[in-house]
Amino acid sequence: MKNTRRNIAKMLSMGVLFPGQLAQSITSILESIPSNELNNFNSHEEKVLKKNIEELYKKAIVIDGLSIPRGWNEDSYKALKESGYTGFNASLNSSNLKVAMASLAEWRDKIDDNPETFIYATSADDFVKAKKENKTAVLLGFQNATMIEKSIDNIETLYNAGTRWIQPTYNQRNLLGDGCTERTNSGLSDFGIEALERMNELGIIIDLSHCGRETTNDGIKFSKSGASFNHTMCDALYKDHPRAKTDEQIKAMADKGGVMGIICLGYMIGPDPGGETTIETYVDHIDHAVKIGGIDHVGVASDFPIQGMQAHGDTRENWYLPRLTRFKPSYQVRWPAWINGLDEPTRFYNVAKVLDKRGYSTGDIEKILGQNWLRYYGEVLK
Repeated sequence: MKNTRRNIAKMLSMGVLFPGQLAQSITSILESIPSNELNNFNSHEEKVLKKNIEELYKKAIVIDGLSIPRGWNEDSYKALKESGYTGFNASLNSSNLKVAMASLAEWRDKIDDNPETFIYATSADDFVKAKKENKTAVLLGFQNATMIEKSIDNIETLYNAGTRWIQPTYNQRNLLGDGCTERTNSGLSDFGIEALERMNELGIIIDLSHCGRETTNDGIKFSKSGASFNHTMCDALYKDHPRAKTDEQIKAMADKGGVMGIICLGYMIGPDPGGETTIETYVDHIDHAVKIGGIDHVGVASDFPIQGMQAHGDTRENWYLPRLTRFKPSYQVRWPAWINGLDEPTRFYNVAKVLDKRGYSTGDIEKILGQNWLRYYGEVLK
């Protein structure tokens, strides 16, 4: 047992470099230890393993592909410190041009008023700077293109005000195309294709997360740069949900250089967020997306406030019931909507632990946590 412990201790010292391989090697050694001796082994080695993942996470660039920052308050700042986030895509109000411009101005002011916390992000370099300075980069954008209204020129107006990512559609049809719950599934309109061309010229990320099946296909096809799915999930694992992306779409997105952020909302990951749908189910979607699109094209995304839904005060009455009137039954909204382990600021540290347990290397974990988003920003943002 003493020699076995010495061998394990030697490997533990290498754990920061090879956490995935480390877990596999320790498993093979543990199988050779008599069961009555295992209880003497656990505590020290488990603490070292935890420390290794903590060091990995502290070193990593961590980017949330979609965060909802509305109602930002002191609890949000506290959660941000706990999260380890390097940056996030902030989803702003897209009702119309006037409202969108006001939302952009509000967040630009918030960033300017809190220089010790935020960096206004317009490029990949801003996320690198945020990591070096222990701050958080904020990339401003919208989950709908309604604020473009009827003028392509408004896209440049929004760009100049800080917009760096736009979804062509939300769930319903707009002037650009059909959303994921629209009956007709007709794809992008001529106006939509013209809008994508202007976004490409300016360097605005085209996000297809809520777009309908044909609008998603058109978005990948007609965008000159890689389009993203900044918060979605795999149709192969959660069949026929309108927000899920098929294997063909994941591969096509990846082939053009895009990134797919796996969403943390429980009812979008599996049918039973309050029970059988767990953080392991979440990582199943990461595994599948990596298998189809490749390790360089998968990231993470929450799609709710940084402190988590429960801490934010989301309840059955103020969150769930209103969505039953706004979303079609095909959306399969359920309550509770979160997953334990993801509904907290340290959600992506928890994901890193599961990825390590499944054998992902340090480099691959770092790609999923944020390096893939960073590479993508460097290619698309101008």
